[in-house]
Amino acid sequence: MDIFSKDKNAEKLILVFYVGSSSVGGAFFCTQKSGIPKIVFSIREPIALEDNIEPKRFFTSTMKSLEIVANLVHSAGVGAPEEVYCVLSSLWYVSQTRVIKLEKNTPFIFTTKLADGLIQKEISLFEDEHSKDYAISGNPVRLIELKNIKTVLNGYETSNPINQKGKELEMTIFVSISSEQVLGKIEDIVGKHFHSKKIKFSSFALSSFAVVRDMYVQSENFLMVNVGGEVTDISMIKNNILRESISFPLGSNFMIRGVAAVSKSSLDEAKSSIYLLKDGHAADSVMKKLNPVVNKLKMEWLHKFQESLSNLSNDISVPSTIYLTVDKDLADFFTEIIKNEQFNQYTLTESKFKIIFLGAEVFHGMADFKENIIRDPFLIIDSVYINRFLINAVKI
Repeated sequence: MDIFSKDKNAEKLILVFYVGSSSVGGAFFCTQKSGIPKIVFSIREPIALEDNIEPKRFFTSTMKSLEIVANLVHSAGVGAPEEVYCVLSSLWYVSQTRVIKLEKNTPFIFTTKLADGLIQKEISLFEDEHSKDYAISGNPVRLIELKNIKTVLNGYETSNPINQKGKELEMTIFVSISSEQVLGKIEDIVGKHFHSKKIKFSSFALSSFAVVRDMYVQSENFLMVNVGGEVTDISMIKNNILRESISFPLGSNFMIRGVAAVSKSSLDEAKSSIYLLKDGHAADSVMKKLNPVVNKLKMEWLHKFQESLSNLSNDISVPSTIYLTVDKDLADFFTEIIKNEQFNQYTLTESKFKIIFLGAEVFHGMADFKENIIRDPFLIIDSVYINRFLINAVKI
């Protein structure tokens, strides 16, 4: 497990899937000598929205959406991918940034064997701690990600510690694991359409962090907020290191279910009402009835957001810059909720929140596109990350 090795390749056809909490996406992209991926096919399929979340049923619905996407991707006739990747949203994995420390009285030589031994011990501890943190439990777990974020030897950060001497070592690593049942089912579905293609799994937390960090090099401290259908994820980055992530089980579907319950309407009707309301196109009678309901739901979401920030901070200030990923139609909706937040704006946070929505337009120049291809921000992030950090093995 040599996490310091590099393997550079160019000009491949790559297939990537994104498994979220409200939809599943799929894209083909070509690696290019320019280092910029060219997306040649892109598609997204919603996950069936139900009145209540029941883990096993939700898992089944998600896999049905993946089956549809895999079939459509295969039927597109783009070609046989040389590599297949799958990026998971936080519902489908557990991750943590961990710090490994080693101190000795006499100098030691840093070797890959030494690093691997320390890392394996840390992974075992991590798996023991989090093996039960799944919606679908009772299954073995599998390591899907291990990234060396920073290595400090004798108090100095180094990008090439191999064979160097030291008495003090500190390695910051990012680790993520997932349920064998989840991973195995994804492999079965994709394998039916793309035979003998081993899937390489990644987390959206790490892919979005790496891409955004490189896009906004002036921001060393920031938050990443991803509002999915069923969960909202918050990641805190300090000094360009992904320090910690936290999730709470309220996403955009929480709003839809809340409106449906009060208005006694279907989920589709509730969704339409929210969109009309936020755009100012709802009839006066609808606005009068739904405004108090939506405002209450906003406050419930905001309370969980505030609570999560407090749990993340631990006596350190929360960065004020937020990079937001959410369905484009709801970007303004959630931006306003966060901006109107009054709690700890000037105590835990460095200053008032500055929110940057990561829509497709902000990635201009980071990816090329075949004509008439849907520009999906989540699949763009995943393609850029895979092309740069996984295929070309650029150090995180």
